[in-house]
Amino acid sequence: MDGKLTREYAASLIPRRSPNTHKGDFGKVLILAGSVNYSGAAVLAARSAVRGGAGLVYLSVPRTIYTIAAVGCLEAITIRREDGFYETLQKCNVCAVGPGLGISDDSKETVLALLKTCQVPLIIDADGINVIADNLKALDAADCPVVLTPHEGEFARLAPSLAENTGITKENRASLFAKAHKCTLVLKGHGTVIAYPDGSTLTNTAGNPGMAKGGSGDALTGLIAALAGQLPLKDAVALAVFVHSFAADILAKRISELSITAHDIIESYGEALFQLSIAKEQ
Repeated sequence: MDGKLTREYAASLIPRRSPNTHKGDFGKVLILAGSVNYSGAAVLAARSAVRGGAGLVYLSVPRTIYTIAAVGCLEAITIRREDGFYETLQKCNVCAVGPGLGISDDSKETVLALLKTCQVPLIIDADGINVIADNLKALDAADCPVVLTPHEGEFARLAPSLAENTGITKENRASLFAKAHKCTLVLKGHGTVIAYPDGSTLTNTAGNPGMAKGGSGDALTGLIAALAGQLPLKDAVALAVFVHSFAADILAKRISELSITAHDIIESYGEALFQLSIAKEQ
């Protein structure tokens, strides 16, 4: 399936909703994110999951930022991580971890415990990836489908030899890692590459430099999680990557790329999905 992730392909993946449905039909997402200095990352991931159509979004954060997170995303059900999150995880059909999580001992323990016990698709970003970089055996031993979303710097920590190999393409680097570790890899940056466990790849054709802002990756994590609760994981990752960058392209036609924020991108998901839906009907 090596190829390009195009507007037409993304449009074909948009799920249809039956009139006779309820919120439980569209996924229950648990997001473990945030720390004292990074409350915004947690809020962005949760807002993104809500905008991505998840039926229910649970946001697990430390007690120290509970109030900020609860006010920051009114549609999410915010829970204190100290009160436990495993009971909530049992209700959910997808879990995301990492945005703003920090690299404390507790954070490391949380990520490694999820790799060992999670039975639903697990989306790992940011500080979650940094934990895995030192524990690749834990990734290999995971029983659940895992999606990693590193930028180039994080990938260099995950796979130094591959990252330093300038003799092979970005697609090949991503493919080799995904196949070796039986995971889905979203290698972000210009021409984001999605590599699947079988080694096949898709290269994104949308996006612009305005996305190079803090919080953009947190938003993508939330969107992947939301769509993973509504679609097969393979399709969810592809649609999320395209919608996230297509929303930024829509913004670039209205405002300067310099001024695009992660919040702007999230708020533009609706228009991006609407335009793709129209293309699907044609």
